[in-house]
Amino acid sequence: MSERPVKRAIALAGGGPAVGISIGALKALKRANITFDVWSCSCVGSWLGVVYNQADPGTEVETATQFFKDIFRPDEEYERFPIANVFAPDFVGLVNDSVNFTLNPKNYANLVVPEAIKKASDDLLRFATNPSQWSIANFNSTLLNDVLAVNPVTRFLTSMIFLSANNGLSKLYYPNSSFLESIKFDRLYQPGKPPIYFNAYNLTKKKLQMFTNKKGHPGYLPITPESICANSALPYIVAPVTIDGDMYCEGATIDTVNFEHLMENHPDLDEVWVSRILDRKQVRPAETLYQSMNNLVMLFASTTSEDDVKLFKYKMREQNSKVRVIEIHVSHQTNYDWTWSNLERSMAHGEAAAEAALKHYPPPPLELACQPTPAACPLLASPPPPPAKKPKPKADE
Repeated sequence: MSERPVKRAIALAGGGPAVGISIGALKALKRANITFDVWSCSCVGSWLGVVYNQADPGTEVETATQFFKDIFRPDEEYERFPIANVFAPDFVGLVNDSVNFTLNPKNYANLVVPEAIKKASDDLLRFATNPSQWSIANFNSTLLNDVLAVNPVTRFLTSMIFLSANNGLSKLYYPNSSFLESIKFDRLYQPGKPPIYFNAYNLTKKKLQMFTNKKGHPGYLPITPESICANSALPYIVAPVTIDGDMYCEGATIDTVNFEHLMENHPDLDEVWVSRILDRKQVRPAETLYQSMNNLVMLFASTTSEDDVKLFKYKMREQNSKVRVIEIHVSHQTNYDWTWSNLERSMAHGEAAAEAALKHYPPPPLELACQPTPAACPLLASPPPPPAKKPKPKADE
């Protein structure tokens, strides 16, 4: 009697511009004939899982690479325009929102607040006549609260920016988007396609919602252009998506690696491979506003994804499960730039990490399979520290 084939799942975590790590890992795993029966994804991992599985047979890695290359920018172009190709603001919507805001009489209420203006005048006089208060901190506070905050013009413009109907810096989902139409969603429902799961958070009903390409799954909604955009609608950065009257945002804010219900849906799994892609050691000190925004997003996501993996392993141990959890090493040299060089570098590190994991394959149950040393996986080694500078000799020496 033949032995049952190994049933594997792969968890592709969120992490935006670090997606190259997962692409490189899939490239190495495909070369080693490691295939997956279940795909559990989140955020950018969902885009990779969907694009990979809708590709023509045999072109999965190449199709995914080209898809994300079209999202990233050439380095010289990105240097003075650090925005990925798909994160376009809804310019037409912004104009409509501004016009509607301007034409609404309610938005002119309380533009002039006499009590606030009188208090600001008194504060300005005290500040101007008291040199001991002349510091940068006090100047900034005075300019904000005693000039801008009480000026009717700046009050109106500020409220237009922050209180109009616009709810995201950019927008992903449009009904007739050539970007979304490039993905053949119907192929995901063809016979023989592995089940794919990803999540989004239902803001209306306050719950995590799962999506899948398997029809008739109770409680799960279908994978569609709307749902994959909802899965990546990071609050403030990307506008939320409305599906059947409910508003959704990114599910990675709740479950970054998307282990939700994985073992319940597939209790016969033998292996769960994890491509986490984010790690707190990737976060660098911010020198610009752009870097600060990246850190705001990625620092919480990296720690959440790490905790998700630890919690999943803990639950498996509690259940005395014999499933093997294989976590692919996360490169610390990946940055958060949407540049071609970062994509290529991340892919190289992801490929090397998967190859290192394969050297230890199969691991014992519930053990971390990939803890490569620099010798086993040289691309993953941290760069050597710069040589110490010798002190300059004193003049009298």
